[in-house]
Amino acid sequence: MSSILGISAFYHDSAACILIDGKIIAAAQEERFTRIKHDPKYPYNAIEFVLKFSNLKLSEVDQIVFFEKPFLKFERLLETYVAFAPRGITSFAKAIPLWIKEKLFQKKLLFNKLKSHDVNYKSDQNINFSDHHLSHAASAFFPSPFDEAVVLTADGVGEWATTTVAIGKKNNLEIKKEIHFPHSLGLLYSAFTYYSGFKVNSGEYKLMGLAPYGNPIYEEKIKTLIDIKEDGTFRLDQKYFNYATGLTMTNKKFNDLFGQRPRDPSNEKITQFHMDIAASIQKVTEEVMIKLAKSVRKEYGIKNLCLAGGVALNCVANGKILKEKIFDNIWIQPAAGDAGGSLGAALALWHIEQGEKREVNSDDNMKGSYLGTEFSQEEIEKELKSIGANFDRVNYEDLINKTSEFLSNQKVIGWFQGRMEFGPRALGGRSIIGDPRSDKMQKNLNLKVKYRESFRPFAPSVLRDDVSKWFDINVDSPYMLMVANINSDKKIKMSEDQKKLFGIDKLNVKRSEIPAVTHVDYSARIQTVNTKDNKRYYDLISKFKEKTGCPVIVNTSFNVRGEPIVNTPTDAFNCFMGTELDYLVIGNCILDKKKQNSKFKKDYKSEFELD
Repeated sequence: MSSILGISAFYHDSAACILIDGKIIAAAQEERFTRIKHDPKYPYNAIEFVLKFSNLKLSEVDQIVFFEKPFLKFERLLETYVAFAPRGITSFAKAIPLWIKEKLFQKKLLFNKLKSHDVNYKSDQNINFSDHHLSHAASAFFPSPFDEAVVLTADGVGEWATTTVAIGKKNNLEIKKEIHFPHSLGLLYSAFTYYSGFKVNSGEYKLMGLAPYGNPIYEEKIKTLIDIKEDGTFRLDQKYFNYATGLTMTNKKFNDLFGQRPRDPSNEKITQFHMDIAASIQKVTEEVMIKLAKSVRKEYGIKNLCLAGGVALNCVANGKILKEKIFDNIWIQPAAGDAGGSLGAALALWHIEQGEKREVNSDDNMKGSYLGTEFSQEEIEKELKSIGANFDRVNYEDLINKTSEFLSNQKVIGWFQGRMEFGPRALGGRSIIGDPRSDKMQKNLNLKVKYRESFRPFAPSVLRDDVSKWFDINVDSPYMLMVANINSDKKIKMSEDQKKLFGIDKLNVKRSEIPAVTHVDYSARIQTVNTKDNKRYYDLISKFKEKTGCPVIVNTSFNVRGEPIVNTPTDAFNCFMGTELDYLVIGNCILDKKKQNSKFKKDYKSEFELD
């Protein structure tokens, strides 16, 4: 038996994973344990979990691998500061002491941290370092269902690379092309995230969700910032940005170009301007990704595409690549951001460095991305009793029947079942679910349960067999990383007056038979559900379909704004009592809000900082 521990840490979304004989056994983000969203710290709790789940002590692990090379990253920082001198002196003065103290000597730092897990861990000889973009590419190719694929990785920045093209064949993977810092599609998108008043590295989803409310009228202005070649390669004009040397993303020249300062989220509302900005940067991002996809398909002639890196979480762009039919098949790593780097680093070590054979699975090898913590019925009941929760235990058939009945009566439910998901999306393990046929569900969920902006869309979980009857898509999308339009026979046409509505006013128009999951441009971020990966969730949606004729339910992550997805039964109960959820269904236990002791009610509105 051969084991590899993969670690990503010290930037954002720290995580750990374990492979045994090349198979993915467990993986989790540190934020789920510490309750600090995007926690960048050393993933002590995530490592403890994956070791315990694998029945391993750290001293029994054969190899440990970190997801990037700190020396190369340091070289990039130094060269950037020199190239932009004297402009970067402020951020240089902030960054260098930390690098000299900790990050340059990462092997020693890691060894000292790792010792805290196991006194018998005595040597750092088994600590390895992968390349950041190779880790991303490996996380996408090796678990994919393809024997051969082009792998496109786009993110903010790794050591030097911001965009890479790699070719994967059997157990081999090689990076062929790179675009280097400071030219970065991820950082360009993040610059507009910052400019629109959202948090960088977490608010990018909001910008994508805001885009359909606007018109891309700033597209040409954005193209003064980015020079896009016909093959999709690009260069950014650094005169407009501050991220290479400063402590903000954009500068005065950027503000002057678009005519406004960055929005202050504490006292400035989102306006039509921000919606149009979002629509414009989204359109430019899609253009770059489509051009890159077309050029690599033409150059390498390979029919399969894998995607990774933070930009691969832009499911709207992914949907456009799919719709263009550039590749026959597309597979996207569900933990496409830095958390997935822990997994990719471990897989790269196993297959590339150690030359181990790869077994290709016709679905994929991610196990539905249900790779996190799991609680037995006994553990759930013990924990619920200890916190004073009032619950009814029911059998499986009653659980599915009652929950589907609650849904059909438009109740909002916290659904906590099986193993926790790895990656940013809840996929029916730690989800909040509702009835998509309700035209009030989207607004109510946002404002009363999630405590977030009313414009943000929700995803449909749909039975795989029914997906093409409701949406303009007929491929597996188990990880909610593809956007497609609602089928025309399910749409409700807008009146002439409704078509004239601007911005957020569009939100209140009922657009389809399932308005709660239909965005203002008739699109939806689709999760297909099959019986193999999540039978319980599949059975629930099937029962809901039996009762209502609708094979779709609303799925959003089980958390409130600014909070990581719930991990334990206690997390779930706290979120349940801090929001206007009607029921909590956890294991075979059903909790009715009306039956809970009012002293456990929490104020979750102000519990977590804005994300």
